[in-house]
Amino acid sequence: MDSDTPQPNNIEYNIELTPTAIEMLEGVKDKRHQQLLSQRIDKLKIEPEKQGKALVDELRGYRSVRAVGQRYRIIYKVELDRVVVLVVGVGLRKEGDKGDIYTLIEKLLE
Repeated sequence: MDSDTPQPNNIEYNIELTPTAIEMLEGVKDKRHQQLLSQRIDKLKIEPEKQGKALVDELRGYRSVRAVGQRYRIIYKVELDRVVVLVVGVGLRKEGDKGDIYTLIEKLLE
């Protein structure tokens, strides 16, 4: 294979945030955390399907990546046909709490 031919894993994805994800990100009170979350989202441009973990059940088709000292989760979907990473939510992992990011996203996607 010719070395000038771009490999599929060198594709840079566009990042799109849903209005809900933008609201969630803007709702993070600590500006430093907000900046760290934005930087982590930016890293999803390269090989997003190899980052985070695939989600199951109601969130099948989505992936989750940890950010800001493991406390936050960024929930996203890789849209290969559009070369887009669609971020649908950003928030704190609070297992068993109705404010848990996974619980919130499941409700939004119903």
